[in-house]
Amino acid sequence: MRDGQSKALGEVNETGRLAGRVAIITGAASGIGLATAKLFAQEGANVLAVDLDGSDLHSHLQGYANIECLLQDISAQSANEHIIAQAIESFGQLDILMNNAAMGSNYPAESFPQDVWDRVLNVNLTAPFRICQAAIPHLRQSNAGRIINVASVMATHTDYGLAAYSAAKAGITGFTRNLALELGRDGITVNAILPGAIETGMTRKAFADDGIREIWAKKSPLRRLGQPIDIARGALFLASSDSAFVTGHNLNLDGGLLLRS
Repeated sequence: MRDGQSKALGEVNETGRLAGRVAIITGAASGIGLATAKLFAQEGANVLAVDLDGSDLHSHLQGYANIECLLQDISAQSANEHIIAQAIESFGQLDILMNNAAMGSNYPAESFPQDVWDRVLNVNLTAPFRICQAAIPHLRQSNAGRIINVASVMATHTDYGLAAYSAAKAGITGFTRNLALELGRDGITVNAILPGAIETGMTRKAFADDGIREIWAKKSPLRRLGQPIDIARGALFLASSDSAFVTGHNLNLDGGLLLRS
């Protein structure tokens, strides 16, 4: 929402930066996904918000007339087709896909459980790939098709225990570049967001420790942890017409975290 503007919940912003567009956002019940769903809706988009059953998705987004909620495990069989079909049935078109849902893990590579490895790669990489496949035919019909894949600074860096997570997020950035190359002729832009240390549902437990929180806050030149809205604003840029000539790009939203790495 532009500075100085205010919209009541339930009132659709017909002059916003995403007015008339339809967006799908996965992992929308908390953190980055929740902040982005609200921001996109405030900017006029119709939003299909997707998250797991039991995630309190509906309660978090209650009152937004232009947000519809779908309880769906993105890694389930035929989830990709179900998600896209729901967006088309509800809103009649698709313009923006934001693959945000993810899961973490923490095991040394030597003893990494195979089932956890498979689950992390399925949720963080294979499911977004399959959702993109189902979305592309509909995005081709848009005059402003956008795919936004949420990766991580751990796509290019790493930390102890993050073998599967880093591998999956590196895969997302490679997949993003390939899609950008292949879909450019259709006018579809494809970009990745690389968040740094952000306070989300995934990181909340770690950052509840004041010592850990202080360490990661000091790593940023801005001397603070990122908030979900910081990432949502970057996603808004990539979803809007402002980024019409940006594709195949990794947008680091890390508060300068990697400047000294």
